[in-house]
Amino acid sequence: MGEAERGDAAPRLYVSYFCANRHETRPAFAADAVIPESWDCPRCGLPANLDSENPPPPPKIQPYKTHLAYVKERRSADEAVAILEEALETLRERRASGEVIY
Repeated sequence: MGEAERGDAAPRLYVSYFCANRHETRPAFAADAVIPESWDCPRCGLPANLDSENPPPPPKIQPYKTHLAYVKERRSADEAVAILEEALETLRERRASGEVIY
């Protein structure tokens, strides 16, 4: 069994990658494959590279932004007041004309 039935195993190359938490990952690559510069650590998910002395820093995590936060980035407080006044005026006109608004 084994190699006699399946044939010889392809030559492999094991490469060590290191993350910021000092985890070492050793994936196997084909001997003639192009070795990537970075790899995701399977233990913590941080990026890892080939340099054990200088692993890549953890990525900066951007906090979740609400819809209101995005709107505040696009509009100033004065613009917001003007838009609100315009919307209220339109609503008042619709109510005055007898339109049913839910």
